[in-house]
Order: sequence, then structure tokens, then C-alpha cells
Amino acid sequence: MEASHPPLHRRILAALSFRNISAIYIFVVIFITFSLWVPDTFLKLDTWKAMIDSQAVTAVLAVGLVIALSARAFDLAIGAELGLGAVLVSWLLVNKGLAIPVAIGLTLLVGALVGLVNGLLIVRVKIDSFIATLGMSSVLLAMIAWVSDSQQILGLPDGFQKLGTTEILGLTLPVYLMLAVALVVWYVLERTPAGRRVYATGGNIDAARLAGVRVSLVTVGALVSCGMIAAFAGCLVSANLGAGDPTIGPAYLLPAFSSAFLGSTQFRGGRFNVWGTVVAVYVLATGVKGLQLAGAPVWIPDLFNGAALLLAVGLAKYEATASRAGAVARLLRLDRGRGGGMPGATAAGSAR
Repeated sequence: MEASHPPLHRRILAALSFRNISAIYIFVVIFITFSLWVPDTFLKLDTWKAMIDSQAVTAVLAVGLVIALSARAFDLAIGAELGLGAVLVSWLLVNKGLAIPVAIGLTLLVGALVGLVNGLLIVRVKIDSFIATLGMSSVLLAMIAWVSDSQQILGLPDGFQKLGTTEILGLTLPVYLMLAVALVVWYVLERTPAGRRVYATGGNIDAARLAGVRVSLVTVGALVSCGMIAAFAGCLVSANLGAGDPTIGPAYLLPAFSSAFLGSTQFRGGRFNVWGTVVAVYVLATGVKGLQLAGAPVWIPDLFNGAALLLAVGLAKYEATASRAGAVARLLRLDRGRGGGMPGATAAGSAR
């Protein structure tokens, strides 16, 4: 018997359910709360423009992280990869006098190389991704200090700074570049065989291997892409700041992971996805901005992002458990419908 689709109204209710778009409902609550609490500052157009602009880099980084997480590789070096990109592009422009396209291209190449090393440590040396990327993070922080001499690199060319400050329709260029990166990554993950292999590897690596997926190549490719996007995010940071700051990388790690995990609970039923992640970035940023405008202490962003990460991981685990339970329930209903009963129960009955 062919499986029938649920009625339209049930599909609509499922799409609008809290489980599917909880971040949207959380955003509505946050918006109403701070609109009533600090309306004079929270509702100002300049506040929202500044927040959208400032979170573009976080969104780029989180989108890159989605690729790695979708292949079940936890890149704990992603903050340091951003920091290396920020310092390296500045060093190439100021100290070596390279042209802007060449400096950016070399920085992206180095980011890809870092991702390649991460991938090889995981698939060839068989080091767990947590340990491999945590160790790589420490190595990269040392490289950042060495390249920059632990000092800001100043005097970036005006043409490069325009990459981070040029406004189009009231928003800076990084916002549009973030959307472009998100669109490309979304298309690859959701609409191409390569993306299906990434999700298959992350979903069940043994089953993917048995199905003929070259899981080692997929893992390495995911980390290379993640490293390259992180380096690009670093270029955007330096262009926006007008300097190469050796201290900025680690601050992006927690927001990126919080957004990626919270985003996995949106739209796709527990699966890491691009647009859920982008939405999560701005929902979390709205909460932090509201608390800051209300006069909250300076440590509030760390507390908020840490709590959000714990909540998001819990929700993601719940989604995965609920999905497995639903699959088992469907199998049991199908089995009963065929009149077969559970295989174990049948065997037991025969034995008696």
C-alpha cells in the first residue's frame, strides 16, 4: 500500500509548530520584551542596521561551520582560523605590499590548507575531531602571535577597507557577501550529490561507507571548505576594522557553535542547515543587543551564548531522539498492519 501524504492543514501546522520554527517564536518574544523595556534605543533603525552589519561575519563563520558539522566534524579551531585569516591578509597587504586580490586569494588558500591538515589528522592519523581541531587552534594562535608580533597591523589600503565599509541600500557589503556565501553553501548541501554525501556521512558514517560514499574524502572536503570560509570571514573582519587584530578570533567560536546548533533545530528537523543557522545568528544577536541596551553587565554576551549553546544542543538531541522514536513507531505500525507482529515476539510464541 502506497504511503499517503498528510492533509495540507497538518503540513501547515507542522511547518508552523514550535519544534520547527522555535527561533522565530523566540525572536518575537525577545522583540516584544525589549520593545517595551527599552523602546527608545531598541526600536531605532540605526540599532538594527548596526546589528545586522556586525553579525554578518558571525553568520559567514557559522555557515562555514555548518559544512563541517554536517559531516560530523567538530572544528574547534574555527575561531583561530578566522583570526589567522584576519592577521594574514593584513600582513600580506601591509608588510608585503601585495595586491588586494592576491592577498585575499593567498589567505583563502592558507585557510583551505589548515582545513586540509585538520581533515588528514582526523581521517589518516585517526585523531578525534575534538582533539585534532583543539590542538590546531593552539597552533594557529601561536602562528597569529608570530606573524603579528602580538600587535595590531595598521595601515590597510583604503580599497581593502571598502570591502567592509561600503554601504548598499543602507547595509554594508559584508551582509550581501554573507548572503552570497549562504546561498552557495545551501545550494551545494541541499541540491547536489556532494551535499547528500556530506549529510550521509554525518548521519551514519558506516552506512554511508557501505553505500559507496568515500567518507574520508567527504570529511576532508568539508573541513577544507570550512577553513576557507573562516579565512574569508577573517578578511571581512580586518576590512571592517581597518586593522589586523591578533586577538579577535576566539571570540567568534562560541557564537558560531551556538548558532549552528540552534539552527539545526529549525526548518529541517534536527539537521544542520544554512538558513536555520543564519536565522539563529540574528535571534541570538537580538537577545544580546537588547540586554546590552537595557544596561546588562559586560559578561552577558558570554552567558547568553553559552546558555544558548547548551539549550540548542539539548534541543538537537531531543529532535534526534524524537525522530528515531517516530521511525520505530512507524515500523511497528507497518508490521502490525501486515499482521506479522514483532519478529522477537513471534519467535518467542513459537518456542512456547
